[in-house]
Amino acid sequence: MDDKDRQIIRALQRDGRMTNQELAEAVNLSPSPCLRRVRNLEANGVIRGYSAEVDAKAYGIAITVFVRIRLERHNETDVQHFERRMQMIEEVLECHVLTGVMDYQLRVLVPDLEAYEDFIRNRIHPIGGIASIDTSFVYGTVKRTAVFPLPS
Repeated sequence: MDDKDRQIIRALQRDGRMTNQELAEAVNLSPSPCLRRVRNLEANGVIRGYSAEVDAKAYGIAITVFVRIRLERHNETDVQHFERRMQMIEEVLECHVLTGVMDYQLRVLVPDLEAYEDFIRNRIHPIGGIASIDTSFVYGTVKRTAVFPLPS
């Protein structure tokens, strides 16, 4: 991957619906080499797909919650079980493995507090093997971007 590929990626992260002609102009390439580069990035799994950025509140899911979870045991069976369950829960948009005191951080979207209570009681607690759950509700967002920084 070179600087031109990174320019293409950043342009597509800003606007994934731009035409190849617009993209080529934005990164100072002619359309054919630009399209070849995009197809190579897709074929190599660097660009994994395209999606729409949707306003969660307008969609009807107004509450974003960060949930940190610590497991009771860290054996392979319990870890795999927990991670498989995370893959199946729609409210969990992201699940990250952490260093430090907590083992996982989830980004969860729910429509209201009652839905969050239901999420904890009926989706998280039944997993078992959880030592602690720490919750932070988002009441504002200062910055959100999908555009990667340039590597040093």
